[in-house]
Amino acid sequence: MSNDFFNENILQGKVAFVTGGGTGITGGVARALAEHGAKVAITSRKPENLEPMKQLIEENVGECFAVAADVRDFEAVTNAINKTVEHFGKIDIVINGAAGNFLCKPEELSPNGFGTVIDIDTKGTFNVCRAAFGELKKSQGQILNISATLHYTATQMQIHVSAAKAGVDAMTRNLAVEWGKYGIRVNGIAPGPIEDTEGLKRLLPEPLKEKLAKKIPLQRFGRIKDIENAAVFLCSDAASYISGVTLVVDGGHWLTGTAFG
Repeated sequence: MSNDFFNENILQGKVAFVTGGGTGITGGVARALAEHGAKVAITSRKPENLEPMKQLIEENVGECFAVAADVRDFEAVTNAINKTVEHFGKIDIVINGAAGNFLCKPEELSPNGFGTVIDIDTKGTFNVCRAAFGELKKSQGQILNISATLHYTATQMQIHVSAAKAGVDAMTRNLAVEWGKYGIRVNGIAPGPIEDTEGLKRLLPEPLKEKLAKKIPLQRFGRIKDIENAAVFLCSDAASYISGVTLVVDGGHWLTGTAFG
């Protein structure tokens, strides 16, 4: 739980729209926002990923609305935004967490595989931001894009994700500049290796985990709670003069070399 460090009402009265909000890091972020007073709408391409998190939030911490949508489909995203506004009345916070990833050498990566990750991560982030713009302008709200550190150096077998997340970071900066006049803040979080996530299990073989952990300056993997805490801060009024920043939450890992050490 994230509320060890923040007032439990720090997000009281806010409504958050969270893509990829049913599972993993972004599911944790959705739960953390609800713990701190926000009403939360979660969306995923797969409806079955939403109900367990919706039930968890409603039974333990607050209000949750679940709506299925594929972020690659602008019409579907717009529909999900509209349904959220119908349900909660507004949107103050957008969390872009929908993502796709797999390991593949560039010489073996198909154009379709490359394009799929770009469509989910980069195009999907734009689709959600664009569809939510009207509501965010009304609320003078904020956008938080979940990025990565893979593109800060060069990560083997991750050319597709590196390109996609570089685009997301560029979007964070551009929108911060161009939408600042509307009172909209735009920031990002770049998680490092986070334990107990599907991404780490998929991308890092078990025998290499201990070796990688020792190469992280803080000598441990991150926890979902670490990302939750960063998200609560950036979405709160405590960060009211922070915009255009992608906050790295990786224990200093990327500074040591490539993402896999």
